Amino acid sequence: MVHESERCRGSPRAEARYRVRGGTDYTTSLAALCGLARRKAERRWSTEEKSLPEPTSHYSGKGRGTVSAAQRACHSLRPAPALAICGWSGAGKTPALERLVAELRAEGLLVAVVKHDAHGVSLDVEGKDSDRLFRAGASVHLTSPDEAFARTRPPEPLTTTLRTLSERHDLVLLEGHKTTALPKVWLLSEGETGPPPEVTNVVATLPGGEDRDRALRQTVEDWLRDQWAAAPLFGCVLIGGKSTRMGKPKHLLPAPGGTWLERLVGVMSKICDQVVVAGDGELPPGLAETVRLTDPPDLGGPMAGMLAAMRWAPRVCWLFAPCDVPCLDEDALRWLLGMRRPGVWAVMPMLADKPHPEPLLAYYDFRARHLLENLAAGGDFCPARICTHHHVLTPTPPAHLARAWRNVNTRRELGAQGAHPGCRNAE
Repeated sequence: MVHESERCRGSPRAEARYRVRGGTDYTTSLAALCGLARRKAERRWSTEEKSLPEPTSHYSGKGRGTVSAAQRACHSLRPAPALAICGWSGAGKTPALERLVAELRAEGLLVAVVKHDAHGVSLDVEGKDSDRLFRAGASVHLTSPDEAFARTRPPEPLTTTLRTLSERHDLVLLEGHKTTALPKVWLLSEGETGPPPEVTNVVATLPGGEDRDRALRQTVEDWLRDQWAAAPLFGCVLIGGKSTRMGKPKHLLPAPGGTWLERLVGVMSKICDQVVVAGDGELPPGLAETVRLTDPPDLGGPMAGMLAAMRWAPRVCWLFAPCDVPCLDEDALRWLLGMRRPGVWAVMPMLADKPHPEPLLAYYDFRARHLLENLAAGGDFCPARICTHHHVLTPTPPAHLARAWRNVNTRRELGAQGAHPGCRNAE
């Protein structure tokens, strides 16, 4: 839960206080709320993200492509999904939110609540060490076995708070904030027939009574489902392996109509709003205008390309594919996307002949990024390790789709795959 204080930028008393459940995940949760770890992790990338259309170190210099205004909007850190629960004092906003949050958490969703208090907040205990340190001028972070607490000044702008929270929560609810442009549910007070005319973007108006909790939950779930489906979907093909067993770069092997890489980009383009290429290596002439991202120097393996893409466009969802799956087809991608819903941050298929889920030909919601960043920060570049997270699904593909995940690493394997229309023998 986030409790906002009065937003008096010029006041030395202006502050924001944050309290987070799950003290064992203190670093992740607290960084999410304060926006500190994200800025630290991305400090070297800040220049690139501010100027996406221009050539930067994120790009290889070849096949850089262009970024349209619509694509630039996809890169922006808009606060979604965030829904305000509004009404006059006495309308029952807090009790309704309390019951709603409990029901959503029982379904496995991570929910944050932002509450505004024009009179300031009082959570710390005057005279305690933490209070004394704060009054001395420090931002104070506390942790315990089951929750964490942060007290900072000055408070962040509301949009910054919502952006940060939405990157690590399935839903951000606000109590109040009726004057903002955010979508709202208006809870009617006794004798009231509708929200006041100055309150805009009201998605539902709910009267009091026994059925209001049920109606509120249904409204929020329907709205959240629509927001989840509306998030932009990008595709990324990962290249750059040594291909020593194949004898030449696999992404340049011939396929009907071009190369393996061109075929993969074509398949993903049928589903994705934009497809990019991540990694080192020559691009075929047919992809000269495709955006290509280079691997961050501090990362290794395929995760380098994955995080390059997720840092470049941090507010979109991703379909990733390695360049050595020439049998990938549209049906396999649509099967992955069929599991896209609130609470699902990644879909890593579990193949019958593999001991662990497949992390490369997989789907990632933008909320999965911080899970990968945490691994990378510890020097672990194996994305499959997030498969145990409760927001990650590991389903087994249907038998008729399993071939799409089959890697081709040698000429012998290539010959065995050659009957598929996406494969032909390397020349």
